[in-house]
Amino acid sequence: MSHFTTIKVQIKNGEVLQEVLQELGYQVEQNAEVRGYKGMTTQADYVIRQSNRYDLGFRRNGENYELIADFWGSQVNQQEFLNQVNQKYAHKTLLATVQEQGFQVEEQETLEDGTVRVLVGRWV
Repeated sequence: MSHFTTIKVQIKNGEVLQEVLQELGYQVEQNAEVRGYKGMTTQADYVIRQSNRYDLGFRRNGENYELIADFWGSQVNQQEFLNQVNQKYAHKTLLATVQEQGFQVEEQETLEDGTVRVLVGRWV
């Protein structure tokens, strides 16, 4: 019986996902096995190794990625981890879209609650 949990996430770009994970301080392996309870494994596109052998992985499922891990033995808080990844991914995606559409970032700040406020503009 598998202990792996799969969580759908709104992440479409694997390269940006890998950048985000590395910026958050994780070592990322590509196309590797995610380890879990009693040595069980499953395949993922991006894997974060953990010293206790309970890894975190992201794999493509259709257009989006999903997080797969055995959270029973994981050393991370699932919700906090996903919040960090999602926020940083959304920020990087926003900045890329802003640039593609000819806008410039005028101001950017992180509020006390962790919210990132971005002000963009463009000359017309």
